[in-house]
Amino acid sequence: MVVVCILLGLISVVLGLRVWTQDRALRAAAEQLRALGEKECGGRIRMAVPNAAAEELLAEVNRLLALRMEDRAEGRAREKELRRQISNVSHDLRTPLTSILGYLQLLEDDTLSPEDRKTYLGVVGSRAQALQRLITSFYDLSRLEGGEFPLEKERVDLRGVLAELLASFYQDFTDAGFDMRVDLDEHVPAVCADPGGALRVMTNLLRNALDHGQSPMTIRLYAEGERVVSHFTNAAPYLTPEDAQHVFDRFFTSDKMRTGRNTGLGLAIVKTLAEQMGVEVRTELADGNFAIALFWRKWQ
Repeated sequence: MVVVCILLGLISVVLGLRVWTQDRALRAAAEQLRALGEKECGGRIRMAVPNAAAEELLAEVNRLLALRMEDRAEGRAREKELRRQISNVSHDLRTPLTSILGYLQLLEDDTLSPEDRKTYLGVVGSRAQALQRLITSFYDLSRLEGGEFPLEKERVDLRGVLAELLASFYQDFTDAGFDMRVDLDEHVPAVCADPGGALRVMTNLLRNALDHGQSPMTIRLYAEGERVVSHFTNAAPYLTPEDAQHVFDRFFTSDKMRTGRNTGLGLAIVKTLAEQMGVEVRTELADGNFAIALFWRKWQ
C-alpha cells in the first residue's frame, strides 16, 4: 500500500510538473504573440516544451501571422503606389491647367494683336482638348478595371478601321514631321473583337506614337497563322529597356519617353482593352526603335 501511495505521489508530481511546464510554455507563446503584434516585421512563435496538440495550434497561428505580414506588406505597397499615382495625376492635370491660365492672362492684354490673340486662343484650345482627353482616359480606365465597360465580340474589319484612322491622323503626323511607312495587307481577314474596343485600341496607339514617339514610324497589318497582327514601330532613342517594361503601367512616368508631356493613360487602356478582348500584346525595344504588336483572333 505504501509503495502504491509513493507511486501515485510521484505520478502526481510528474503530472503537476508537466502541467506547470506546459502552462509556462503556453504563457511564453502568448507573450511572443503579443510582442509580434507590436512589431512591423515578421516572426514565428515557438514552444520551449514539445506538445503535439499545442504545436499544431501554433503552426496554424504562425501561418496566420505570415498571411498578416503579407497583407501588411501589400497594404504598404498599395499605399505607396496610390501616393505615386495621385502625384502623377496631380502633375498631369496641373500642367495643361497652368498653361491655359497663363495664356488666358495674356489674352487680357488690350494691346494684343489679332494674330497673337488667335495664336493664344489656339494654344488654349489645344491644351483644353488635351485636358479633356486625359480626364476621359481616367474615367474610361476606371470603368474598364471595374468591369463597367461591356464588350461584345463581333466581326471587325481591322484593315478598314486602321485605314480610316490613318486618314484622320494624316495631317497630325505630317505636321509633326513624321516619316510614315504603312503596309496594310489587302487580303487580311476580319478579326473577332468589340468594334468600339478595337477602334479605341488603334486610336490610342496612334495618339501615343504622335505624342510621345519620334519619326520614322512603321505600321503593318498582316495575317500570321490563325491570327492577325497589327504592328506599330516608331523611333524611341531615349527609351530604356526598363522603361519599355513599364509602358503599360498606369500613370507610368518617364521624362525620356514622354518628352516633357503628361503621362497619359493611353497604353494602359490599350493593354486592358486588349486583354478583355482576348488580344495578346507584345512590346520590343531594339536599335532605338520601340514596337508594339497586337495579335488578334481571326473571325471564324
